[in-house]
Parts: sequence; C-alpha cells; structure tokens
Amino acid sequence: MPKITDYTQLQLTAMDIRVDVLRALAAAGSGHPGGSLGMADVFTALFFNVANIKPDQPAWPERDRIVLSNGHICPVLYTAMAHAGFFDPNELLTLRKFGSRLQGHPHRLELPGLETSSGPLGSGTSQAAGMALAFKLDHTPQHVWCLVSDGEQQEGNTWEGVMFAAAKQLDNLTVIMDRNNIQIDGNTEDIMPLNSIAAKYRGFNWNVIEIDGHDMAAIIKACEQSKQSQHQPTLIIANVIPGKGVQFMEQQYTWHGKAPSAAELEQALVDLNVMRANIERA
Repeated sequence: MPKITDYTQLQLTAMDIRVDVLRALAAAGSGHPGGSLGMADVFTALFFNVANIKPDQPAWPERDRIVLSNGHICPVLYTAMAHAGFFDPNELLTLRKFGSRLQGHPHRLELPGLETSSGPLGSGTSQAAGMALAFKLDHTPQHVWCLVSDGEQQEGNTWEGVMFAAAKQLDNLTVIMDRNNIQIDGNTEDIMPLNSIAAKYRGFNWNVIEIDGHDMAAIIKACEQSKQSQHQPTLIIANVIPGKGVQFMEQQYTWHGKAPSAAELEQALVDLNVMRANIERA
C-alpha cells in the first residue's frame, strides 16, 4: 500500500485512530483505553509507513509480520488495521460483541491480517522470534515487528524469547515496547520494579534504541535504524503516555482496562479535538 510520508498527516491519522478506539470501547462497554491511546502513534507509523504490507492481500507471503504480544490493547491494532484497509471501519463498533471478529483479545483465525492469537502475556517475543528464524532459514527478507508491554517484562517466558533471539542473531526482529509505566494494579515500578530495561536487553546482546513514542519522526527513524542492525535483534523502547490525548485518562493506571461512559466519551472527544487542532496549527 502507498506509504504516508508526511509526518503531520501521520499524526492526524493517529488522531483518527484514537477517536475510533474510544468509540469502539464505549460501544463495547469494556476494554483497554490506556495502552491503546498511548500506542496509537506507533501503530500508525507501522501500518502507514514502516511495515511492508498489503491490506487487500492480508495473506501475502512476502509481507512483514506485525505481532501483538500484549493482546489487551487490540483496540488500537484493530483500528489501525481498519483504517489501513484490512476491513470496513464500521465493524469496529462490534468490538467485544458476541459473534464479532473483533474479540477482546485477538484470535488469529477470526480476522485476516492477524498474525497471532494473544492474551496470556509474555508469549509474543518468542512467537515473533520463531517467525524471524523461519525467514532466516528460508533466506527471505521479511521483517518481524513485535509489540510488547512493559508490564509483561515481569513474565519469565519473555526472557526465554529474548535469549533465543540474541542467540540466533535475529537482526530481522524488532521489538517495540509500550513503556507507559502502568499496569492493571498501579505503576510498574511500584508493583514489580523493572529498573533499567535498556541495560537488561543490552546485557542479553540486543541492540537498544530509546525514543519518545509520540514523536512520529523518531518512531520511523528508530524503525529504519533497527533494520540496519547486524547480527542483533533490536528493542525500541517507546516512552509513551497512557491515555494520550484525553486529560482525565493520561497517566492514570485506573484507565488500563475501563471503557468510557457516554459522558466520558463526549469529554474525551473534546480533548482529542483540541489535540488535533494543535497538530494542524503546528
């Protein structure tokens, strides 16, 4: 699909995605807005600029793979897919409804374009590493982009995948971490301190890049740099604000997994319109 290269247009696309995420969550009456809003810029960059994909051919063999490990932020994945052309955006309002293809956690067999089923945290890095190794063995050029949360770094099986990817020198694997510092019960550093994630990954022989996850130029540059890595997988630590764009949600762990009411949706859309206006004026 044609790439969007204009950063302002990418930012505005991310705003459209945020709006539809909230509308879908409000219609569902449940779901996870905090991480979804926080990662909207990263998903926009991937689907509209970085990843080599064909939404009209979701099973295209030569496509890059986009793997979501922290499946609870699937509202932003679904919405990015819909806006990219994988399916009709009107279907977003069926999120979490009985019989919907848009389940509360992604089910690979339900929706063309989903690469994995995810829900149990900590599995995505290993799944993505397996895909990346397969491409290495086949000598094909696909890149694997794996989205993970900071909270799931508390899962032991994450580190099995981290070690495996480094041991196999999977330089065709990029993991992008949603570093929003929250999880369902509070701040990550209060629940189970992660300390220096960058130092940990470098200790496992990964290439590490740290960015502002709301800076579109920085996101795209980091992704491009990750593809230049040789013999090392790359971790991009995307420092983001959970609930980005909605004042009463930002930095509040209580919005990790709670849908807005009709009144809260109305206020959230006002906030997002202000954010959009600021982008257009910049």
